[in-house]
Amino acid sequence: MMSMILKMISPRIVVLALAWLPLWAAAQGAPAPAATATAVATFGGGCFWCVEEAFDKVPGVIATISGYMGGKTKNPTYPQVSTGSTGHNEVVQVSFDPAKVSYAQLLETFWRNIDPTQANGQFCDHGSQYRSEIFFHDDSQRKLAEASKAALQKNKPFAGEIHTLITRSSQFYPAEEYHQDYYRKNPARYSYYKAACGREARLKELWKSR
Repeated sequence: MMSMILKMISPRIVVLALAWLPLWAAAQGAPAPAATATAVATFGGGCFWCVEEAFDKVPGVIATISGYMGGKTKNPTYPQVSTGSTGHNEVVQVSFDPAKVSYAQLLETFWRNIDPTQANGQFCDHGSQYRSEIFFHDDSQRKLAEASKAALQKNKPFAGEIHTLITRSSQFYPAEEYHQDYYRKNPARYSYYKAACGREARLKELWKSR
């Protein structure tokens, strides 16, 4: 009799029952899968379009957002920041998985994508809003940033002093939507700007091992 009943059960019902098992287990107090830990880092390296592109290529980086940090003006706009009068820096805030990429590795990516010898600007962009700057979010990040700068100062492959600032993070203001993922949305214009600004040429000159 039991075998006949089992044959009468629709395979679809069996599939649905199996699908509901995890939900039933959760209702009984079974532990849920652990969420992925996320940390945040913030870097100013000149044009945030280019900084976004550099960090998006790093395995373990979850997301990048272009924005403004380090000034006194609340809710600044791009036209305001671009005058250099707000004190803000063009930055990229990086969300990353520490299990896949360390903050020290992000620092290495940062250094390799800026000109540390240039004060108040990066490549063809001049002004304090384009200064190279590491914004640390906690004491651990500060110590790592200072150690990486000291190591670079000691073993630098280029001439000139390092002008990159290390500053405590402050209020982050996301930039306007048209700035986000600009290199993906406008590849032709972005490529022209990057080449005309001399960014790649200068990076190759600085970091001869690239």
